[in-house]
Order: sequence, then C-alpha cells, then structure tokens
Amino acid sequence: MPSTPNRPLKPLVIYGAAGHAKVVFDIVEKQGIYQIMDVLDRYKPNGTRCGTRIVSGTMEALPLMMGTMPTLEVIVAIGDNWARARIAAEIQELCPGICFGIAIHPAAQIGRNVSIGRGTVIMACAVVNPSATVGEGCIINTRASLDHDSVMESYSSLGPGASVGGGVRIGGFSSIGIGASVIQEIHIGEHVVIGAGAAVIRDIPDCVVAHGVPAVVKHARTAGERYLGNIPASVTR
Repeated sequence: MPSTPNRPLKPLVIYGAAGHAKVVFDIVEKQGIYQIMDVLDRYKPNGTRCGTRIVSGTMEALPLMMGTMPTLEVIVAIGDNWARARIAAEIQELCPGICFGIAIHPAAQIGRNVSIGRGTVIMACAVVNPSATVGEGCIINTRASLDHDSVMESYSSLGPGASVGGGVRIGGFSSIGIGASVIQEIHIGEHVVIGAGAAVIRDIPDCVVAHGVPAVVKHARTAGERYLGNIPASVTR
C-alpha cells in the first residue's frame, strides 16, 4: 500500500545482499510502507550493490542504528530457511526487542482472516487464501499458493509456483520446492525438503528429503543441512 502524507514511511534495514535479497528489495520498494535505510551482510564486502543501495556493514551496526531510529525494523533476506532463522536469532540477541518487518508484494492476494508472522516475505502473484496461518520468517515465492485453513510453521517456505491445498500443515524450516503440489489435509513434518515438481499425496515425516510423482522419501537429512540448488527434480527417480 503506498504511503500517504499522514502515514510516514517506517525505517527498515535489509540483512542479506544475494539473489533473494534483490527480490525482497523490489517488494519493499513497491509495498510503499518502508524506507530502506541500509543493507547489511556478513559475507558480502562493503560496496556490493543490492537494489538501489550498497552493503555498508554487518549486523553489528544495528544497535547504533536502533539508538537513533527506535522504530527501526529488519527483514532477513536470506533464502535458506535454517540460515534465515539463525541470523534472525543473532539479531534478536544483539538487539533485544527489535521488530522484524513484513514484505508483501502489492500483486499478492491475501484472503480474509489470514495470520502472517513477522519477518515473512510474500512475493508477486502469490495467493494466501482465507483462514490460512503463516508463521514468522516464512517465504511464499512468486505464484505460489497456500489454500484455506493451511498452516506454514515458522521459517518454512514455498518455492515459485508451488501449490498447497486446503487444511495442510507444513512444519517449521521445511521447504516445498519449485512447482511442487501438496494435496489437501496433508501433514509435512519439520526440516523437510520437497523436491521441485513433486506431488505430495501422503504425509511426510520430519527430517527427510522427498521427491517424485507421487513424492516418496528418498533419504534423511539433518537440521541446517544445505538444500538450495542441489535437490533433484521429481523426474529424477
């Protein structure tokens, strides 16, 4: 929603400066409720460009910024669910009481009675249908959909084009891959990775990788194990 003279922009810091952060930057600018004050990153060198700003430091700059801007909010723009949660916890420890922003693209469709947790990012053309619940620090990617009464627990994510039916529960830190489908009333555990293009028609336990049509468990995984960029597509059985 664009800002108005009676509704000043909220100060915001984006933490992260890789590909996902570029999308978050674009959403925040189009959303029109935040003023991006800075971009911080632990691993990108100062001067790295992200959107129309450049990286100017690490999270250690946040306490001083909060001292001058008490209403400052932060969005952790990191695509990996576990890494995003870990960085958010570090920021909370460094800056107790800091508020995490919510970025929702104006082209997303949000139904009635939807709950959206702090730190969540919802991208262009995503759909969240009535009475769905989205936890803290989640990502709902471009053209992904979460149907009525479904729940995404904190730090879970839907890849671009993923479709989730009604009454589904997705456990914390779990990732539903690009173009995957989950039928209604399914329960997906915590720390699960569903591969690209999978069709989930039965419950999936905690801490596994599943892919295929229909999706089957392929192997176990541990919390924090890397998954972005190395999960096979469902056609690879």
